[in-house]
Amino acid sequence: MNKISILAGVAVVSCIGVAALVFWPTRDSVSETAEFTAPGLEPMTIEAARAEFWRLTPALLLVVYDAFGETEEDAIYDTLSSVTHGDALEYLYLERVGAMAGGGLEEADQTIHEIKLLDTQVGRDGANLAIDASWQVIGTVGHAEHLHVRGNTYSAELAVSPVDGAWRITDFDLLEVNRDTAGETFLAPETN
Repeated sequence: MNKISILAGVAVVSCIGVAALVFWPTRDSVSETAEFTAPGLEPMTIEAARAEFWRLTPALLLVVYDAFGETEEDAIYDTLSSVTHGDALEYLYLERVGAMAGGGLEEADQTIHEIKLLDTQVGRDGANLAIDASWQVIGTVGHAEHLHVRGNTYSAELAVSPVDGAWRITDFDLLEVNRDTAGETFLAPETN
């Protein structure tokens, strides 16, 4: 083999490598017709998710609240990882485990009755949705023999992206929590 053949072979391999880097699909280059699952919803394309963010956002948040109702670390993580990914998964997991270390709920005794979106806007960057959301969570939290009704309001900037075939919250920046409408206390119903 002569030097010219070797140099030609190296040049061809180098061109293929550069072309692979330039044309290799990234996470943002998702097909416009690809559909991704979300809890309790039909699979959605990127554009359908943008158009129906008012359904997608509460569906994802409801699972986050389900995870926060768990008391075992594995269950918290597994539930969160079904609807979050990356930075959002780490942040929310550490928030819940930190609450447990600080004397959080010892039993899974919270019930979410409704998640209602308030002032919310959505933008799109490729396959990623940027959701500037405010929502109210209405539910009950039990302590010993009584229940507290809660109507807390939250504001956060969320990034929602398709990951492994499903819509997931990939970034979560909590901006504000308002507990002014926290509710009232009443006796829990007797159980058998």
